[in-house]
Amino acid sequence: MAAKKKKTEFESVLNRKAKREYEILDSLEAGIALLGTEVKALRAGRVSLNESFVRARADGLWLERAHFGEYAHGNLHNHEPLRSRRLLVHKAEARKWLQRVKEKGLTIVPLRMYFHGRYAKVEIVLGKGRKLHDKRQVIKEREAQREMRRHGKRG
Repeated sequence: MAAKKKKTEFESVLNRKAKREYEILDSLEAGIALLGTEVKALRAGRVSLNESFVRARADGLWLERAHFGEYAHGNLHNHEPLRSRRLLVHKAEARKWLQRVKEKGLTIVPLRMYFHGRYAKVEIVLGKGRKLHDKRQVIKEREAQREMRRHGKRG
């Protein structure tokens, strides 16, 4: 009997701004429909999620403004760097999230993009925008935790 292959997760791209700018309420793993040169650019780490967001259309969820750098050997078959990319989620999950966005004024942002086995995945989160004073409070709490850990190790 053949041994079962273990699926590996390879972290590729993080959206560092998302945790700072939004209070994360819920997360969901979604597949993403990519072209061949986009997959190669993702494997090379030439992707940026900093200014990206998820938009709801009639036919599902779409990743907007994610920058996929051009693949060096793509020649005339290369992709458009800022095109919209379809997210692959179940319709029921998409409807549930869209309802929450409409009711409470929340937003959907991509947190990270990675490979799960051979498939590209995007972790999208439902977030509520933080105000400036909320951001300052989070920074104060983080600094206090760091200070406590530092003094705890010495004493």
